Amino acid sequence: MQLLLICCLLGMGSAAQAQGKLTGVVMDSVTHEPLAFSSVFLANTTLGVTTTEQGKFEFPKVPAGTYDVVGSYVGYRLGKQSVTMTAAAQQITLQLAPTGNQLGEVVVKPEPNKPEEYQKFAKLFLGGSTFSAQCRISNPDDVRVFFDDSTKTLTAQAKEFVQIDNEALGYRLKYYGLYFAANDEDGSISYYGQPVFEELKPRDERQRKQWMANRLTAYTGSFMHFLRSVYNNRVQAEGFLTQQIIVGPNPRFERADEKRRALLASRPDNKFTAAEQDSLDKWEDMAPVIATLNQAPLPIDSIRRVGPNGKRTFLRFTGELQVAHFGEAPDPLYKRPMSPLGYPKIPYPVKRQVSRLKLQGREAAIQANGSLLNPLDVYNGEYWGFEKIGEFLPFDYMPPTASTAAPRR
Repeated sequence: MQLLLICCLLGMGSAAQAQGKLTGVVMDSVTHEPLAFSSVFLANTTLGVTTTEQGKFEFPKVPAGTYDVVGSYVGYRLGKQSVTMTAAAQQITLQLAPTGNQLGEVVVKPEPNKPEEYQKFAKLFLGGSTFSAQCRISNPDDVRVFFDDSTKTLTAQAKEFVQIDNEALGYRLKYYGLYFAANDEDGSISYYGQPVFEELKPRDERQRKQWMANRLTAYTGSFMHFLRSVYNNRVQAEGFLTQQIIVGPNPRFERADEKRRALLASRPDNKFTAAEQDSLDKWEDMAPVIATLNQAPLPIDSIRRVGPNGKRTFLRFTGELQVAHFGEAPDPLYKRPMSPLGYPKIPYPVKRQVSRLKLQGREAAIQANGSLLNPLDVYNGEYWGFEKIGEFLPFDYMPPTASTAAPRR
């Protein structure tokens, strides 16, 4: 199973909760002089402002929750501070460290990217969906891509940000502090940073409506949609089915591996008969672990825990979790068959998207806006692993029908 780890480093922010005022100032960390006209944004949202001549900024209404407030200015490193908003007003100071060259410092110009390595990064980062095909990185020269042959890992970073224009959803995404890594051997992909969204201007009313429809398509059945449904106790009502996957050792693997190693040791010249080569191929393809699906739907209490006084909600399960969403067909460019759901008395709908989740620990704190308190807590696989930047929505996005914002029961 390919696993995808996407870390956007944003806390919660529910539109249904109280809103507070956030003000502050951006200054040079050395001189303490204010930085006029610097950019300040709340990571992974559409909320961004520019400071005044005095380096001051203001967000009049910020939904309750925890955010990374990020400051950016040319010639300075990013400044970042985490804040937890309530109805009460808050004030912060962002200090940015200068990155200017010291006198006499030798500047080494980086080697240009190898075209095949950059293209591989762009394809893995943007994704292979229909919406991803309408995404474009507009500043490719600012991205540095490197492949480590010893670890079979492709990494990518940007000095300031990677800018992606998503013509399918109508967003311009600036991904600050991007770090991307893809490993050829285990198929894992991870990337993290502090992204901010800007609304693109539609050509006409028709394009505006198309963007709204595409955003709803991207949201429906997404990981964000699922987490909001878990938070609000609306998993079944929102069209999701959750089932447990039990992962354990394959009892046949150890014996097969012993036979494989014994045969290899007995043929140092690697000359095998057709039958022996066939056996080697079968033994090498045998997985050390096997996954068994419990087809019974999991009740909400088996995947969700609400802390004392309802202050914190957690996603929790044992083994791994298979999540199916019904009512929407998969993207036509998704070529893998959907994992089976079992054989219930009443057949499941044909239109469905099936994904898989794995926890890093025992549970993961989730937020009202459909984000994780710690993005490192959960790995996505199968269909959610397929959806990437092409379907990436800001966490302040709300669908036209705000059913997931309903009070918890």
